[in-house]
Amino acid sequence: MVVARVLTLWSSAALDCLQEETSLCPPSLQVSLGAGSELQRHLLEHIYSHWEHPLDGVRHQTRSLFRNLLLLHRCTDRTIRDPAEDPYITELTSNLLSLEWHLRGKYGSLGCLVELYGARFLLEIQPQLPSDLLSLMGDQTLAPYASDLLEKLFLSHKEQLEASASSSEDWMESWHQTWVTPLLNVLCLTKLDQTTYILDYFLPKLLRCSPSSLAHMVQVLQDPPLCRAGPSGSRGARGALITCLRAARSQGLMASTEEGLWGGLVPVSLLHQVLIHKHDQVRMDALGLVCESHRSTEVLTSQEMDLIRHFLPPNLNIQSAGVRQQTVSLMKKLLCRVRDSTQLLQKRLIQDRDQDQDQRDRDQQTLHRYREFVRWLCEKLLEVLLPGSSFSKCLMSLKLLNLLGQIFTFSAEPDVFALGEMVTPAHAQNIFYCVASNFLEVKQLATLLLQQLPPSADGLQDPDRMYRVLHTALDLSTSTKPFDSVTAAHLFNLLLHQSELIPVLLRCAQDQGLDLQVSTPPDPASKELVFELNSLAVVRFLLLCLQSEVFRAESSLLQAAASFPLYGRTHCITAVLQSLSPESLRQTERWRLLVSELVSVCYRISAVVSPVVQSTSPEGLIPMDADSEASSSLQKILQEIQPRDTNDFFSSARELDTHQGDDLSPFQTTHTPSISTGSEAYRVTAQMVLVCCWRSMKEVSMLLAQLVQNLPVIQTTSTQAGLITEEQVEGVGLYFRQQLLQSRHRGAFELASVGFVRLTDMLCRSGSGTLQQLPARWLSEVLAEVKSSDPSSKLCATRRSAGIPFYIQALLSSEPKSSSCSLLKKTMKELIALALPSADRTAGCTVPQVHALNVLRALYRDTRLGENIVPFVADGMQAAVLGFTSPVWAVRNSSTLLFSTLITRIFGVKKGKDEHSKKNRMTGREFFTRFPALYPFLLQQLEEAAASVESDSGHVKLHPSLFLLLLVLSRLYPSPMDGSSSPLGLAPFVPLIIRCGSSAVYRTREMAAQALVPFVLLTQVPSVVLSLLQELPPEPGPKVQQNHIHGTLLQVLFLLRSFQTDSHRPLPAGSGIGEALLQRMWLTSRQNNCLVTRGAFLDVLMCLCGSKISLLEDAEVSSLRQKALLVLMSSELLTSDLSAVSGPGSTQYLLSLAQMALSASVQIPELWQSSQLTNQLLEHLLRAPHYEVREVAVESLLRSLKEEDLMRTQWLDQSTMSNLIHLALHEKHPQCLAKVLQVLCEICSSSKLQWRDGSRILSQKEVLLHLLTMAQNSAHSVELHSAALLLVSQLMVEMVTSEPQAVIGMACLPQWVELLCSCCAEGQPVQVKLMAAEVLVSSIPTLLMSSDLPLGLSATVSLWKSLFTLLQDEDQDVRDAASDFICNVPAHLLSTDVSVCPPAALDFGVELLCRLFELWGQQAAGALALTQWLLGDEDANEHEEPAAASSLDEEDFLFEKGDLNLWAEPLQWVKLLHRHLSHLKMDLKQESGTMEPEQVCFVRTQAQTKAQTKALRSQQALDRLPALPQFSCTMEHARLTLQNHRARLVLDVLEKLNLGS
Repeated sequence: MVVARVLTLWSSAALDCLQEETSLCPPSLQVSLGAGSELQRHLLEHIYSHWEHPLDGVRHQTRSLFRNLLLLHRCTDRTIRDPAEDPYITELTSNLLSLEWHLRGKYGSLGCLVELYGARFLLEIQPQLPSDLLSLMGDQTLAPYASDLLEKLFLSHKEQLEASASSSEDWMESWHQTWVTPLLNVLCLTKLDQTTYILDYFLPKLLRCSPSSLAHMVQVLQDPPLCRAGPSGSRGARGALITCLRAARSQGLMASTEEGLWGGLVPVSLLHQVLIHKHDQVRMDALGLVCESHRSTEVLTSQEMDLIRHFLPPNLNIQSAGVRQQTVSLMKKLLCRVRDSTQLLQKRLIQDRDQDQDQRDRDQQTLHRYREFVRWLCEKLLEVLLPGSSFSKCLMSLKLLNLLGQIFTFSAEPDVFALGEMVTPAHAQNIFYCVASNFLEVKQLATLLLQQLPPSADGLQDPDRMYRVLHTALDLSTSTKPFDSVTAAHLFNLLLHQSELIPVLLRCAQDQGLDLQVSTPPDPASKELVFELNSLAVVRFLLLCLQSEVFRAESSLLQAAASFPLYGRTHCITAVLQSLSPESLRQTERWRLLVSELVSVCYRISAVVSPVVQSTSPEGLIPMDADSEASSSLQKILQEIQPRDTNDFFSSARELDTHQGDDLSPFQTTHTPSISTGSEAYRVTAQMVLVCCWRSMKEVSMLLAQLVQNLPVIQTTSTQAGLITEEQVEGVGLYFRQQLLQSRHRGAFELASVGFVRLTDMLCRSGSGTLQQLPARWLSEVLAEVKSSDPSSKLCATRRSAGIPFYIQALLSSEPKSSSCSLLKKTMKELIALALPSADRTAGCTVPQVHALNVLRALYRDTRLGENIVPFVADGMQAAVLGFTSPVWAVRNSSTLLFSTLITRIFGVKKGKDEHSKKNRMTGREFFTRFPALYPFLLQQLEEAAASVESDSGHVKLHPSLFLLLLVLSRLYPSPMDGSSSPLGLAPFVPLIIRCGSSAVYRTREMAAQALVPFVLLTQVPSVVLSLLQELPPEPGPKVQQNHIHGTLLQVLFLLRSFQTDSHRPLPAGSGIGEALLQRMWLTSRQNNCLVTRGAFLDVLMCLCGSKISLLEDAEVSSLRQKALLVLMSSELLTSDLSAVSGPGSTQYLLSLAQMALSASVQIPELWQSSQLTNQLLEHLLRAPHYEVREVAVESLLRSLKEEDLMRTQWLDQSTMSNLIHLALHEKHPQCLAKVLQVLCEICSSSKLQWRDGSRILSQKEVLLHLLTMAQNSAHSVELHSAALLLVSQLMVEMVTSEPQAVIGMACLPQWVELLCSCCAEGQPVQVKLMAAEVLVSSIPTLLMSSDLPLGLSATVSLWKSLFTLLQDEDQDVRDAASDFICNVPAHLLSTDVSVCPPAALDFGVELLCRLFELWGQQAAGALALTQWLLGDEDANEHEEPAAASSLDEEDFLFEKGDLNLWAEPLQWVKLLHRHLSHLKMDLKQESGTMEPEQVCFVRTQAQTKAQTKALRSQQALDRLPALPQFSCTMEHARLTLQNHRARLVLDVLEKLNLGS
């Protein structure tokens, strides 16, 4: 930082010297400061090395230095005015623009060039610059830099155009073409996730610069050419239009109006459509357009309220957390507008009593509309909190209700909105039952909302109800389901605010036989006192229960795990203490006594469960009772395990004693143990015991951390009344030390570390000097113990050192940031010394080294240490690399983990799936400038590794660290200013990497090729490639080294591919590469007996000859193609001499040949001049015996069909079709067969297929049966299953369309319908459901909506039901795909013509089906079908219900699995059906009847009987459930409630629906 600041100040002083008077500056200094000088070159090297420094200050100073250098150049050469004529500036700008866009320092430098030379200069060099920068707006790390540069560019460009033009019309069109048109193209056509930050960073700046551009955007986006949907996953023109309008309104450029046009620009009907659009971001932009405003007091119009009413119902069930957050944020802005404008209107009505009466009336009407709107919103949100509502809907509703409570109020006092009146007891009960949700956030929001409701709403003041709630909370606190204790804690927190809690608590204590001594609050008592006394009483009560249970657990841990796991009570105590404010506590003596007892009971719990979590194998350990019959065998296992709990784990492995005596074998005790005590029976598994133990450890840690962190410490020097002593704090610290250093169960020590971190934070903030010194003392002690290699040490010796890294990490991270970090520096030095290999360290004394490596890994990963850890990165890298040379596996394993962490720490978190992504790289100069010690170390290590590569010795010599070295070096690339004379240049590494390419290990050769690419500048690629090719033998000989040839060819291939990707231009003329390849063509012939190198050479030829734009000159590439074609025609692939192709590399060689054949026959046959060979090549490929060859051939055909029009496909002739049909009928490999069927699907969509098996022509029925059988039998292969389904569906639709009469009576039709319906089931893979959705959507106009009902009513209704099932699927992609059916519905049947969100599509779909029943004349049959849907399918399993209900109490699962679909809402679905059925009855009453009266009567009576039976049974089952069943048996209550609701709705429909009976 100091150096960067000094250089900037120096350059500023030099600039001042040059700007004052040139006579004062000697000519020699002017030359030294000028462009191209040695000084300028060194300063630019410094800039390029530090412009991505992790410190903001260094980056800022580097940018200032670059700007000063540009000004110095301008001052030293005043003769050149135009930057385009300045070769130095032109070259510098071109070099900067050619760098990768992920380099953040590039943006600041380009910004300096824009400021000094204008935007037009950069646009002339790179016209596509705006589009390039806009393409980066999907990356959050780059979007701010790209938007700042874009702003400088378009502002500068506007100034330049304004200065040179005579009128605004002259330059505005050019400016729009440069900046607005690329923006609109990106918004319309690019996927949403790639344009995420355009609205945040770029669009507002553009509109501020040119507000008049909004009208231009609206006009362009509404023109017919652009007004289209756009590609899948994009906004389309409508979405882009809404995005632009939202940005404009947030800038105050437009406002909503009451007329038909929003803001006078777009119709309101368009907003109705986009508010329920399929894409989340389009809906959010539309909602932002409605909610956001430039003024917080802008009055809401009735139009805006109607739009919110239209938006909210289908958008409450949002699965994406990000979209939920945006929705709540925007609704908060809207509600704040309502509040602020209400206050403004009320103030105006009070103060301006003399204002116009019409204005006063308008204000009163506005306030009335506000009241109605807010009350509607509150009621709508309360209505959806029903049993069975999805997690996302409950979460959204509760968040918005809490917003209403914060912005307005739910109090019973009268005000403008009076929301307290809206909350009925039934609503309050539904909110209360949300506390039973399995999702923590829903519990928290429901609890918070209940505390805001009027006291009369929740009914907790009633002593009987309070007793039931308290009793339920106590039962849940001992449940074996871990999450029940969280529910219990929230119930206790609700009860703490009730003034009558203590009498009810005493009643519960009396029922349980506990002697609870608590004092009741005085009659007039403050809320704070009541809360404190209630908390004290609840904690005391829970402590009494816990003490009793711990006493029983000390005798039988099995019984505790089965009936009263200890963690539930402990968690509830912690939750009660968290709700307290320590400063307001008044019952000091009572709390002190209680704290002492809590600490004591925590230690007792820990003593009970520690043996399990500290065991080497805690997952399989079941400590039994002393009097249990199976005790002897389990105790034997314990004794056998115990000796491995020492530090000789790494040096000597132990074997279990295999001697079998008279004792029971351990394998005879693997049954589930059971305990019988009185009338109670418990079934205990090892899992239950383990969960009981580690969760108890977790809760003990959290409780102790809560006590020491929040409660004041008793100090003699302080006047504040403390509650916990220093001795107790130190004792808690020693407890954490024991658990972290000895526990082996990850859940136990990870969660204990959380509590220990809280303790260390408290110690550093403590005012006691004794407590402040504890972390340093503990750190010294643990480091001394780590250094010792005593086998008797109790430090946990696992491969990752268990809790030791967490312990040291917590001690170091708590060190104050303002200190000198002396503890960190001292610890790092000691750990690095331990981690480095030592000559005097024997193989059996590697435990300290393993611990040191593992602790270092944890410290490098800790973000709390920040940049303080960076100075030790180089030493850590050396320790990791050298650790690979250890003969001990544990050291190598820990070194691997440390190395991975350091790669992430140095190069950043991987930003994509590509392991070699350019975003996670840095220049060699920057890397070695930050870590200079690594330059000689890596170079030396690479020299040693390269020296060990001996491919001709016949022995494989793999240097242990070679892979790591190549991995690090592949992340580096040359600096733009990196010269061969640079002391930290990468040039010395290049020959060593090339040498590593001769390794006998295939992966090493591949890694060497990947590592070489970034080390070679683009300008050096041709010469390096030529030199590599010249190293290859020109003819076969006895001394040919195939490993060397293969490694060289891989390096050539990777360099050429990199050049092809990055340069976008051919190799320079006369490079000699083509000639060198022609001289070594023997490597592709049978003279070369190595198939691996033959394949690699073919890959190099394909890189040069296989693309339309070659890297070579036309003459060279034409010659190469002719030679390659001769090789191909004489190869084993076409001569069918595949017996000669065997051994290593055979498949790779054949695939390389296949790629060349496909290029010559399918991709670019005209360039290969091989059109006449197309049929011959394809036939050999499709009939090749190797399935890999067939698969790659079919993949190429499929790609060609998707990219080109079928009519222009030259390779598709009768012979190829015959081969494809043959493969479809006889191919055995599932993946290859799936690709063949996909090709046939593409062809079938444009032309009719003729299926021929040899000489026999198959009928359409035979083909359909064959494909149906294939689809039904291919469930094991998702890809094949989906492809077969799609093809058979296309053929079926084609048959129905062309020959509707032929379909009637076909046996395969019901099979197809059944298959399609089964593919929509919940348990199917996502890919299968997506394919089913595609089939259903495409079948909408021909099968599901045809007036002829070609499938019959029953099958058609089944397919509609399957479509509705997909619209309620848990996977969002499946729902979105199914919602596309809206686009295929004619306009006269549906009011929308764009894809809508799935909830809206579901509503539209049921409405559409009811209309279709009317068009088909099938109202009665349709109504009965919908009634059956409404009733549900549960009646098939009615006889199983009693058995299932009785088994609920017998077996209690530890981890209960609920419904798989967390998005579907059965209750909302039946309400939707009921609503549309109620509308259908009006039409039916006007019909004369479409069914026979007797049949109608029979069906109606049958349905009514079923519904009455189901309603009665479900109500009786509900009545048998215990009190508050929503908490004790949540799933059963929800199932019965839904069943009862279904039956009652059916009875309601049958009563109202007059079918003419």
